[in-house]
Amino acid sequence: MITSQRLLYVYTVFAAIYSVLLLQGVDTLTWYLKPFLLPFLFYAVVKSDAFESKKWLLFALFFSWIGDCILMFADKGELYFIFGLVAFLAAHILLIVLFAKQKSDNKSFKKPLFWVGFVCATVYLAGILSILLPSLGDLSFPVTGYALTITIMLKMALKGTFDWKGNSKYLVLAGAVFFVASDSILAINKFHTPIASASYSIMITYLIAQFYITSGILELNQKK
Repeated sequence: MITSQRLLYVYTVFAAIYSVLLLQGVDTLTWYLKPFLLPFLFYAVVKSDAFESKKWLLFALFFSWIGDCILMFADKGELYFIFGLVAFLAAHILLIVLFAKQKSDNKSFKKPLFWVGFVCATVYLAGILSILLPSLGDLSFPVTGYALTITIMLKMALKGTFDWKGNSKYLVLAGAVFFVASDSILAINKFHTPIASASYSIMITYLIAQFYITSGILELNQKK
C-alpha cells in the first residue's frame, strides 16, 4: 500500500533527478517532467490522515501546479506569465489561510524575536520592490501585490514558529523562506538583471519550499 511518507520520499527522489537533469541542461526532458513533480506531494496529502486544514493544503498545491503548467509557456507571451502569476498568487493566499488555521497558542506578539523577523520581512519587501519597480512598467501593480502577499505568507509562517507546537513548524518556516527566495530570483532575473543558472536556482528553491511546507504541515497535524 502506498503511504503518505512513501510518496514524500518518491517526490524527493524525483525532484533530485529532475534537478540534476536541469543542471545538465536537458531542457526538453525537464520541460515534460515538470508537471509530474507536485502531484506526488498532492497525492501524499490525499493519503494522509484527515485534519481540519487538509483541504487548504490541497488547494495550495493544486494552484501551484496550475502555475507550474502555465509558466511552462511563459516564453510564448506575457499573458502566460501573468496567468501564472495569478495562479501562484492564489496559492500563496491559500497558504496564508492554511497557516492561519493551524492550532495556535498566539504567543508570537509577546516575543521580541518575532518582531525582529517581522521587521526583516518588511525590509525584504521594501528592498525587492525598490529593485524591481523602476523596470516593471504596467506590471507594477500586480507584482507589488504579489510581493506583498508572499511577504504576508512568510510572516504567517514566522508567527507559526512561536505559536505552533513541535519542531515541524521550523520546516514550514524554511519552506516559506525558500518560496520567497525562488520568487525573488525569478523576479530579479525577469525584470532587473539576468542571473546565471536562474532556471536551476528558481526550481531547486521552489521544489525544496513545496516539500518543506507540505511535510511540515503534515507532521504538524499528525495524530499522536
